Amino acid sequence: MRLRTLALVVPAVLAAQSPAAAQFSDSYNLIKAVHDKDVAKAREILDKPGSTAVNAREASTGDAPIHIVVKDKDLGWLGFLVQASADINARDRDGNTPLMLAAAGRWTEGTQLLIAIRADVNRRNNGGETALIKAVQVGDPVGAKLLLDAGANPDQTDSLAGHSARDYAQQKGGAIARLLADAPAKPKAPVQGPVR
Repeated sequence: MRLRTLALVVPAVLAAQSPAAAQFSDSYNLIKAVHDKDVAKAREILDKPGSTAVNAREASTGDAPIHIVVKDKDLGWLGFLVQASADINARDRDGNTPLMLAAAGRWTEGTQLLIAIRADVNRRNNGGETALIKAVQVGDPVGAKLLLDAGANPDQTDSLAGHSARDYAQQKGGAIARLLADAPAKPKAPVQGPVR
């Protein structure tokens, strides 16, 4: 009888202790704080010695906190995370960087800040798209000009359709086509390894 009672009591005691014992991780709490716009909680987590939560990822999307704030077009939070050493070239599960998301969202201020702090303007996502290709696809000549002025390559092709930003601009026509038509060609980077 005593063993049976013990077998019923122990699981109940452990279940009651689980929420207290199983604290959420700093990564989870930071992502929650970013979604909730809770600066005090975020600062508390990021100020812990050795904290790496600034580059944590959401399991479902692969978004780091910096991706979340770029999608929200929140310049204050973007600056806060950059000052906390967020990876400005972090990739989500589709390989998109914050700069690509800013370009795709036609967010000029975010694009300007990310360029100013030296985000990689020619980085490719999983489909080979660059921030410039994204800006052209959404028809944003302002974002495209910012990226071109920062050294984005208008002739770098994606791996989905094999088109460059210049190709997509020609298809769109208008101001963005004129802007890309006038962009100087970028020399191709030397190929590493044997050439066949």
